[in-house]
Amino acid sequence: MREISKHPVLSFERGKRIKFLFEGSPVTAYQGETVAMALYRNGIDVFSESPKLHRPRGMFCAIGKCSSCMMRVNGVPNVRTCILPVREGMTVERQKGLGEKPSKAVKYPPPVIREEKVAIVGSGPAGLSAAITLAENGVAPLIIEQNPRLGGQLIKQTHKFFGSERENAGKRGIDIASEMIESVKKAGVEFYLNSTAFGFYEGKTLGVFAENKLLKIRSKYFIFATGAAEKMIPFEGNDLPGVFGAGAAQTMMNVYGIKPGENVLMVGAGNVGLIVSYQMLQAGINVKAVIEAAPKIGGYFVHAAKIRRFGVPIYTSTTIKKAIGERRVEKAVIVSLNEKFEEIPGTEKALDVDTICLATGLIPSVSLLAQSGVRMKYVSALGGYVPLRNKYLRTSLPNVYVAGDITGIEEASTAILEGEIAAYSILSDMGKDVEKELSDAISELSELRSGPFGAKIVSGIKEVQYE
Repeated sequence: MREISKHPVLSFERGKRIKFLFEGSPVTAYQGETVAMALYRNGIDVFSESPKLHRPRGMFCAIGKCSSCMMRVNGVPNVRTCILPVREGMTVERQKGLGEKPSKAVKYPPPVIREEKVAIVGSGPAGLSAAITLAENGVAPLIIEQNPRLGGQLIKQTHKFFGSERENAGKRGIDIASEMIESVKKAGVEFYLNSTAFGFYEGKTLGVFAENKLLKIRSKYFIFATGAAEKMIPFEGNDLPGVFGAGAAQTMMNVYGIKPGENVLMVGAGNVGLIVSYQMLQAGINVKAVIEAAPKIGGYFVHAAKIRRFGVPIYTSTTIKKAIGERRVEKAVIVSLNEKFEEIPGTEKALDVDTICLATGLIPSVSLLAQSGVRMKYVSALGGYVPLRNKYLRTSLPNVYVAGDITGIEEASTAILEGEIAAYSILSDMGKDVEKELSDAISELSELRSGPFGAKIVSGIKEVQYE
C-alpha cells in the first residue's frame, strides 16, 4: 500500500471503503477518490498499453488533461480515470491501444439547454475569484469544472504564499482554496463537477457533458479559466509508468494521501520542482536528487535551502538521459550538459529510483478557445500559445474573457487578480458601477508583476495585448 500515514501539515479523512472490479478481481477503494488513485494506491501501475508498440502506460497529469490514464470503465473505452470518482461495483479494465467499441449502445436523453448570464469554465484560483466577485455584485454565474473537486491547483498547495496581505501572504494554498470554495457555496453559486466542456461554438454556446447528459450552455458572457497542462520533455522511456508531472505528484500526495513512489528523481529546479521536492520529503519520500538543465537554480533560494537542509543534492547543468524499467521506472540515467546544452560524453550517472517527476513547465490550456476561433499567438515567455486580449482580459471574440494560466503561466496570486479583473470587466459592461474596483485590480496586478521575476511575463504580455 502506498498510503501516507503521517504528515506534518495534512490529515487525510478517507471515505468509507467500497469495492469495484479491476480485470475481474475485487479492489478496495475509498469513497471520494478517483479510479486511478484507487488503483495506484493498491499497487497497480499499468493502466493501458500504447497503440503501436504495446508499451505500458500509467498516470501522468492526474487532472484529466492527457490520455495516459484512459481505461475501459463499465464497458466504455477512453475514460479518463484520474478524474472519475470510483463507485461501488463498477468494472474497470486496462485499455489496449485505442480501445474497442463500447460493449453496448448507450442512449442519452435530448440535450438540456441552459441560458446563463455568465458561464465560467474552470474553478481554480482564477475561476473561483471571478465567481466570488460576480456573486458579490449580484450576478449569479455557472461554473463548469472537469475535476471532482473545486479549487484547481490550490487544493494541493501546502506551501505558504509570499507577497502582501492582499495576496494571501503567509497562507497555505489549501487554506486559500477552502476559504474561496466556502465563499462560492455561501453565495449559492451553481457548479457542475466531473463535467467535460468539449466544444465552444460561435462564441455563444458551450457543449458540456455533465451528470450523464449533454448540456448546451448559452451565455451572454464567458470566462475561460482552464489553467494549464503539464509539459512533457523528450527522453528515452518517458512514457513508462512512474514518470509523473510535478502537479500529479502533488495531487497524489496532498489531495489523496498517496505516495507517488519511494525514491524520486525531480527534473527541474524552478519553484515548482523545489516546492514539490520539499513536499515529498514531508510525506516521507526519499528525493534522490533534483536536476536542472540550466547552469543555475531557477527557483527562490528559500525553497532550495529547505531541501538542501535534508541533504538532497541539486545538480545544475544536468538533464535526464533515459528512464529504465520494464513495467515501471526502475532507474534513471542523468547526464551533464555543456554551455551549449549538449550532453557531455562520459558523465552519465545511474540513479536507483522508482519515480521520475517532471517540473519542466506548463502549457496554457487553450484548445477550446482555439477551436472557437479566438485569435492566438505563440509567446515563449507565457508558456506557449495564448489568446490575444485587452487589458480587461476580453479576447478577440465579443463577451469572451480569460483569466489565470490560460493567459500565460504565472502564480496563483496573479490568477486571483485576473479573475477579479475579468469579472469586474463584465460587471462594467452590464452597466454596474465598478470602475474603481476594476482600476484598482488592474493597478494591483501591474504592481505584482513589477519585480524582477515579472519582467519576462510583462514582455510577453506586450506581444498579445491589444487596445
